[in-house]
Amino acid sequence: MSDTAEREPQSICGFTGDDYAQVLADLLPEGAVWPRDPDSTLMITMRGLAEEFARLHARDCDLLEEAYPPTATETLPDWERVCGLPDECTGPLETLQERREAVMAKLGARGGQSRQYYIDLAAALGFTVTIDEFRPMLASQCRAGDRCFHQSIGRDAATADRMNDWWYVWRVNASELTKVIYFRASGSSAGDRLAKWGNDMLECAILAAKPAHTHALFGYPAAAP
Repeated sequence: MSDTAEREPQSICGFTGDDYAQVLADLLPEGAVWPRDPDSTLMITMRGLAEEFARLHARDCDLLEEAYPPTATETLPDWERVCGLPDECTGPLETLQERREAVMAKLGARGGQSRQYYIDLAAALGFTVTIDEFRPMLASQCRAGDRCFHQSIGRDAATADRMNDWWYVWRVNASELTKVIYFRASGSSAGDRLAKWGNDMLECAILAAKPAHTHALFGYPAAAP
């Protein structure tokens, strides 16, 4: 067999007390005073030691999970402390999934003003969005029938009621009327709701991160009749 042949990856976790007992037995000298009989005092002692080694090994593997926020459980409160969570946007978070997503969004935030930055920011919080930008009608760039984009667009757009202000207006389009967070066996904990709805976190996060001179609108699909 070639020395360059690829080897199958071996797991470093999941070893049991029996696995450690076998390793300890294999390390013992040979001879009559070193019996391998499972009921011998020696092997009972080896199994006792092996269970503790396996427990310590399992806790080491738990640390690998806790060192990465998407899989953290025991250390999640410390991740939240480092990230300043919960904050005014998240409020008290009820589910394990929401808490992990909020931590990842904070850690992944590096700032930016591009469409992709805000799309990625929303994705980190579990939302799928697109971004639309507007511009006022200019005689040199538009034609008859084009929108002027200077009409009133509601109470929430009071700062965009003049034609030139449309240069600073953009809209976040959510793919769903409201985000639904479902209970997942791999990402939820006992006591979490089977489902939770809400878009408040998306709007707050976008408004907190948007350039101060711009006005962000939010669009959602029409509700079913």
